[in-house]
Amino acid sequence: MIDCGKDWLRRVWDVAPTAIVLTHAHPDHAWGLADGAPCPVYATEATWALLDHLPIRDRRKMPRGKAISINGVKFKAVPIQHSIRAPAVGYRVSIGSRSFFYAPDIAGLPNRKRTLGGIQVFIGDGAVLTRSMVHMKAGQLIGHAPVTAQLDWCESAGVARAMFTHCGSGIVRGKARQLNVLVRRLGRMRGITAGLACDGDRLILAARPSA
Repeated sequence: MIDCGKDWLRRVWDVAPTAIVLTHAHPDHAWGLADGAPCPVYATEATWALLDHLPIRDRRKMPRGKAISINGVKFKAVPIQHSIRAPAVGYRVSIGSRSFFYAPDIAGLPNRKRTLGGIQVFIGDGAVLTRSMVHMKAGQLIGHAPVTAQLDWCESAGVARAMFTHCGSGIVRGKARQLNVLVRRLGRMRGITAGLACDGDRLILAARPSA
């Protein structure tokens, strides 16, 4: 399970994941663990420093920039720009030759071609579609990049498929079908199959064809 926001408080025990991996310490990504966790929890040192108050027994350190295996799945934490107070990472998640990149809150992605190169799917920040919510503070980008900017990153890195989750209120309260049509059109303009993620979605990654 990647992230456990406060809306998952107590429900996480019913889900009973075998591991939880956190991107950052904001309440909507980590405070579902306010009553503890039913499994090991992985986070960077910077995130753990902000979550001392949570009663999590099995705390495991996630290194930045180095892949580790969790139950047979490789996770590589990649520093991204989103918040100064709660430093965030995105995750390159791999099983064999198949991989996706997950960053539900993101303002900027340094070294994007290297980070996204070779992935099958980009799963990004659905806070806003076209209006930028990115600001510069202390020399760092903070906030939320629009879907259009993230699609541009995917295009430049040769990523063929993109999905957007953790959607903002304008999307959640809007007309989902029409908005999803718009996201698909924005993707097609860049040669990308794109869409909004929905509860219950399943992601199937096809193995790369052998040479």
